[in-house]
Amino acid sequence: MALRVSSLVRCSLVTTLRCRQFSSATPPVTLTEQCVVHLKKMASDNEHLRVSVDGGGCSGWQYKFSLDSTINEDDCVIEQEGVKVLVDTVSLDVMKGSKIDYQQELIRSAFVVADNPQAEQGCSCGVSFSLRI
Repeated sequence: MALRVSSLVRCSLVTTLRCRQFSSATPPVTLTEQCVVHLKKMASDNEHLRVSVDGGGCSGWQYKFSLDSTINEDDCVIEQEGVKVLVDTVSLDVMKGSKIDYQQELIRSAFVVADNPQAEQGCSCGVSFSLRI
């Protein structure tokens, strides 16, 4: 499947952005070093981290993370140090300004969306949130 994009931007953080709706040098979503390190360990060469937002969870909306080998036409592709994160257009509107991190705690380790300026509050699990209106 061919991916058509209107812009390819290289950022100072060696981040490559392929996204139709953004043409600035600043990616709409950033990746932390921990996210990149753990994605390199987990994903095969043709797998990418897909992050999406769906209705549900304790607070009304929830983040979903999966490994995906398909890049859809409406995906924003954020590439850093050889790993790719895919975010669909609808989810990207709800995640603009966020960072994707990998957090390790005593009871769990997981990818998380952190510092989302679009989110008003979240539940203690860190997966669900409500939107700022």
